[in-house]
Order: sequence, then C-alpha cells, then structure tokens
Amino acid sequence: MAQRIYLDRKWRFNENFSEEMINEPMENSTLVNIPHTVKVTPLSYFDESIYQMVSGYQKSIFAPTQWENQYVSLVFEGVGHSCDVYVNGKHLKHHDCGYTAFTVDITKVLKLGEENLITVKVDSRETLDQPPFGYVIDYMTYGGIYRDVYFEVREKVHFKDIIVQPSLLERVSTNKRSPKQIKMMNVQGIIKTECFFRKNVYKLASEERLFIRQYLDEDLLISQPVGGLEEKDGGYYLSLTSAPSTVKLWDIESPYLYSLKTQLILDDKVVDEVKETIGFRSSEFRKNGYYLNGRKVKLRGLNRHQSYPYVGYAMPESMQRLDAKILKEELALNAVRTSHYPQSHYFIDECDRLGLLVFTEIPGWQHIGGKEWQDIAVENTKDMVRQYRNHPSIILWGVRINESPDNDEFYERTNAVAHELDPTRPTGGVRCIAKSNLLEDVYTYNDFSFSGKNKGCAKKSDITSNDEKPYLISEYNGHMFPTKPFDWEEHRQEHAIRHATVVDAVAGEADIAGAFGWCMFDYNTHKDFGSGDRICYHGVMDMFRNPKLAASVYAAFSDTETVLDVTTSFDIGEHPACNRGKSYIISNADSVRMYKNDVLIKEYVPEDSKFENIKHGPILIDDFVGDAIEQDGEFTKGQAKLIKKILNEVTLKGFRPTPTLAWNAFRLVAFHGVSPKKAVPIYNKFIGDWGGESREYKFEAIKDGQVVKTVTKAAVTEAHIEAKASHTLLTELHTYDVANIRIRIVDQNDNQLFYFAQPLSFEIEGPFEIIGPTAVAPMGGCTGVYIKSIGEDGDGKLTIKCDGLEPVTIGLSVECLTK
Repeated sequence: MAQRIYLDRKWRFNENFSEEMINEPMENSTLVNIPHTVKVTPLSYFDESIYQMVSGYQKSIFAPTQWENQYVSLVFEGVGHSCDVYVNGKHLKHHDCGYTAFTVDITKVLKLGEENLITVKVDSRETLDQPPFGYVIDYMTYGGIYRDVYFEVREKVHFKDIIVQPSLLERVSTNKRSPKQIKMMNVQGIIKTECFFRKNVYKLASEERLFIRQYLDEDLLISQPVGGLEEKDGGYYLSLTSAPSTVKLWDIESPYLYSLKTQLILDDKVVDEVKETIGFRSSEFRKNGYYLNGRKVKLRGLNRHQSYPYVGYAMPESMQRLDAKILKEELALNAVRTSHYPQSHYFIDECDRLGLLVFTEIPGWQHIGGKEWQDIAVENTKDMVRQYRNHPSIILWGVRINESPDNDEFYERTNAVAHELDPTRPTGGVRCIAKSNLLEDVYTYNDFSFSGKNKGCAKKSDITSNDEKPYLISEYNGHMFPTKPFDWEEHRQEHAIRHATVVDAVAGEADIAGAFGWCMFDYNTHKDFGSGDRICYHGVMDMFRNPKLAASVYAAFSDTETVLDVTTSFDIGEHPACNRGKSYIISNADSVRMYKNDVLIKEYVPEDSKFENIKHGPILIDDFVGDAIEQDGEFTKGQAKLIKKILNEVTLKGFRPTPTLAWNAFRLVAFHGVSPKKAVPIYNKFIGDWGGESREYKFEAIKDGQVVKTVTKAAVTEAHIEAKASHTLLTELHTYDVANIRIRIVDQNDNQLFYFAQPLSFEIEGPFEIIGPTAVAPMGGCTGVYIKSIGEDGDGKLTIKCDGLEPVTIGLSVECLTK
C-alpha cells in the first residue's frame, strides 16, 4: 500500500547556496520548518531585492530497509521559483515554476539502512527566464519551499496517475411557463476513470494477476481484471466507466462530496490505493451566461493572491482554508479567481467543501518571453490541469498570461494541451484588450471602464470578438480607486459604492456570466505599483483580512448572516465645508429603522436602493429630520414640510444654491412668512450640533418583524480593543499551525476608530511564536497578528496591550498529533 510521509520539519536553511552543500551537510545553517520563506519581510516599505537570492535547503533522511523493492518519490508542492534537487550528491530534478508541484523519482539513489542527504538549490531571483518573470510584476513573488514536501512510498506495481471525470446522465424537464428555467430530475452519475501505469504492469495484466476495484464511498462500483491496456505516454492506459445510481449534486448551496477509492490488486493483495474527493455537477458557460446543474448562476467573486504579511507565500493549511471561508462565509461570494497562478490545494479543497467556484490560471503577468519561456508556460499549463482537474470547484482554466497581447501560435498550444488533458472544462484567457483574438472557449476580460460616474461595466458586444462565445469579467475596480483603511470617510464610502455599482451593472447584463472584483485583500507589490510603501491598497480587506467598508457590499448577499453597516460616523469634520453629503445604509435586512436621539426618523426598505439589479444594494440616507420639525410646535405643517425638504437637500448637497433649493427657500420666506434670519438657528437645531448636545443615531435591522442587529453612531467617549481569532486550538499534523488574530480598535458602540494610531504590543506565553513584530501601529483602526505553534503540546495566551486601553487576552492551546 502507498504511504505518504511528510518531510516538513527540521530542514537546514542557508541564504547563500554553495556547491559544497550538494555533498556535505550545511554549516552556518538555521533549522526551519516548511512552509518557509527565504526572508521575513516588513509589512511595508521594503525592497523586493531582499528575498531575491540563491539559497539552500537540506535535510537528512534515514531510509529503512523495508523500502527495498519499493518505488520512492519525493514530492514538492511548491518551491519559489526555480530549483534543483540533489539526493546523495546526484542531481535528479530541475523545476522552473514556483506555483506547481513536481515529483522526483529517488528510488535508485536511496541508500537503504542509511542516512540520505537531500539538498535543494532554490533560486528566487526575479531575473529568471520563466513565467511570471521578464518584465514588471504587480505583486511580490517571494521565495522558498513554501508548500508541503513528502515522500510517496509505493509498491513497484502502482498507479502512475488517475484521472477522474464525474458527470451526470441527466433527464431534464422544462417549465412551460418559464422556458429558460430548467429543473434537473432523476440525476444519475457517470464516472469515467482513466488509469495510467508503467510498463511493468503489462506482463502481470496479461497473466491475469492484476485486478482493479473502485468504491464510491463504501459502495462497490467496479471489480474486474486489468485487461485491454493501451500504450500511451510511454506506459499503459486503462479506461473505466461506472454508473452509480441517483447521486446528490455538488452545488454552491449544497456542495455534496463523495470519496472515490480505486484499488490495484496483485495476487489478491492491495498494492496501491488512490482516494479522490469528487463531486457530481454539470458546469457550462453559454453565450448568455454560466449554468451550474442546469440553472443560470451569476458569478460573483473576487480575485485572491496567496500572500500574507511578513512571510509572503509561506502559510500552512489552516490559513489557506481560512481565506476560502472568508470568501464564502463572510463575503457571501460564489466564486474566486486565483490570480495569477495556481494556488494551494488546501485552498482549492476548501472551495470544494464550501461550494466556491474557482477560475484558476497559469503563472504570468502581461509579459510573454521567448521560445524557452513559452515552452515553460506550456508545461505550466499541463501541470496545472493534471494537478487540479479532480477538484469539482474548478470550472475554468486560464490559459493566457494575464493581460498579455495576442500571440496565436503560443495560445494555440496552451489551449490544445488544456483541452487534451481535460476535455470537460472550458478555457479562458484574461485580457485587457477589447476585440482581441479569441482562441479560448470563454472571453475573459478585465473591465476597468467604470470611473465613478459612467455605467458600471461595458456591454458584452462592445468587448468580445465573438458574440456567440461566453463572456466573463475577470477584474474590475482595483487600481481605479485604491482605498486605504485609514482614508477619509468619503473615500472609503466611494470605494464601497463603486463596488456596488459594478456588481449591480453586471447583474443587469443578462449575457455576462459574472465578474471578479479586484481584489480580496491588500497585498505587497513592487516599486512600480502601489502607494510607494510597497502595498497595493486594492482590496476590500486589508492584508490581515480585516474588512473595509466595501466588504459589506458583498456580505449583504448573505442568506445566513445579518449585515448592517452605515457608511458615515456623522462627524461633520469628515466632510469638506462640514457638508455631510451622501451616506448609505448597507444591509440585507427586511428593513432598517433609523433613529436620532431615540426618535424614529425613517424606516428604509430594500426597494429604496437605487441599485435596481441586486436584492440588497446600498440605500441612500435621505432623511435626517423625520417628523421633528412638525412635532416641535413652532411651525405650521406647510412650513415644516418645506423646512424639511430644504434641510435634507442642504445635508445631502451642501449649501450650494440649486434651482430646487432656491425655489423652496423663496416659498418659505414669501408664502409662509419664515424670516431668513432663522435659517442658521433652524439648521443648528435640527441638523447641526455645533457646541450643542451631541446627536446619537441608531439603526436597527429588522427581519421577520424582529430587531436582529443594531448599529449606534455617537460621539466617542471610550475605546477598547476587539480581537477575533480564527481558532484558538492550534493543531499540528505534519507541520506547524498558525492562528490569525484580527484586531480592531472600536468605540463604546463597537464602531471602528479609523484614525486611532497608538501602538499595540503583543506578548505571548506558552509553546507559540509571534510571526512578525511584537509591536505594531494600527492602520485605519485595525491590524492583526499571526501566532505560530512550535511543535510542543500545551496551553498559553496572547495578550494585546495599548497604553490607555484595557488589555485583551486570548487563551490558546496546541495539540501535536504527530511529531
């Protein structure tokens, strides 16, 4: 039976590789665990040259004599970016991609019963002649062995590869009243399994000594001799087809997964077993949109980089899964694009579990290199498809270099290999060129046409070169309106409204399959991009995954969590000339009641939103007075009505004269006898609060007639630390675990204090380490810290301190299941 033996612990690392390391144990090295980055970086203001180096990793492994007559391979899930692997002084593998896995056959060089020296030369320089390098890149590329490393030990007779293609034998009925609505009924699953073997199986198969069995969960699907082998790719190939009875569908709302176990049996002994997690679904891009299991779904997603503060790409399983959970559960998205490279299987696996649709693509950013460079990109395409094709969440292969020019000869090759290796999924290619050559199945395009005042997206017919093909927007917003967590209120609000505008516009275009916003979170970038501090502030979250205001626009799509956010603090100094201007309620409630000093001003409902194509778009707050003027008793009903109109217009538009404002003011003075001298006192009494009693605004989210969430905005009287841990029990399996602690400084009503800048300090007790600095300054009233286990069981705590605030303590535990 096959074994997987993880090798993530206790590697020797040296920032300077030398040839002596190939044959001799390293000197002047440090012990590190995988995932590992070649250089821990500051949060900002660092130069990318600090992680560009040729470094060395080394590990000594004892190979037991029980491995005699076994096939032993060494697997690296991700090494950034070019590497050479040596075992016992022999060069066995060169690999030229930092984003795909590779396997090294070490069977013949292992010394059984002895220590074996593994050395990895890692080149993380950005001068490499391979994707994504060759020109500027809008993201840091980091370096190191940053994904898992393991041995796979198998019998000499084993599966070389298994490809699983689950599909549906579907009978459909069309609703006569609504022909476009298709309901799937009596769904039966079909599983096509392609098994690849080395040449050593042919004789055994001909002697009828080999057998194959396959189980779906615990149900036996296939039990038959291995026969009818065909020669293919230097080995042998066998195709199996099974048809389980009615199956449960994998869907974004109910992502049902099955375990498919395929066994190879030699002389009644199971010699190899491969388990794959699969899902049964139909996925189709049509000219008028995307269809999942026969129903039209508007793709609503964000782009994700795989980077983190301080350690770049080097984060373990829990943090990869957390990002998928944030996208699905906190941001209520149904899709994600893995820009601009294949990402961790842990992340994609969590997308499988959660029902998050994935558009993944080959490494690259705008630049296309020469022949050798292109050859590597074609190999990257092959590796991407081979390594990720069994994930049900993946619905589209990106086979163009992101935002690159047309290159038909090159892209004919990438499309061909993707279709050959996976005929079940379409190809796309992210471009920023309208009407460009379309060799892919789906025209995927970065639409940055929205500038704040115009329509949220371009029409499909204005962009695509073939209107009969599907169309998908792969990026929007992003660099068009970078937004820092500490930007002023109107800027943060505009960021949210821009996201809502594009989402609403795309929802209104029936022939656009969907759109992916740029992007999930802020990220470190090169000097050519970002804000000069080496950060691109394009995210709807900050680098620690704290939400910005724009995140609420997406969260409001949730059917399970109540969202209520108000885009203003009601502090007049946040606005030029103290004009409050426009402010919005973002909520998915049935209605939202707005109170001022506990007096109901207005109850808003979703239909009040100007965003017509989404169910819960931001709602403009257009009444700051309510019935207060009429109830005041000083004015008649006619006077009160006009004064209310004037005050609300002044609040929204400022004191700039408009025809409507001038006419209403004239009517108030000429026909209703209100003296102009009362203008300022009236404004101060009902709107302004200069030197007077502070106003308190309260918002209540109502669902099914009940108050389910409340937001209160009032003058700040106190502040405190709010800390949210991703998990407090850290579990070590084959390597360390990490907990994400998201931190906000909030007022007495839990409103984020965006301009709070006093430093925070972190103190850790127990078997843990703090990743990065132990003292930080919040950015926009929020920050974060990552806590890492160190290979020991035990309890401890993290204490967060700030002068003048009560400290916060989070209890932590570590459980080491293997060591």
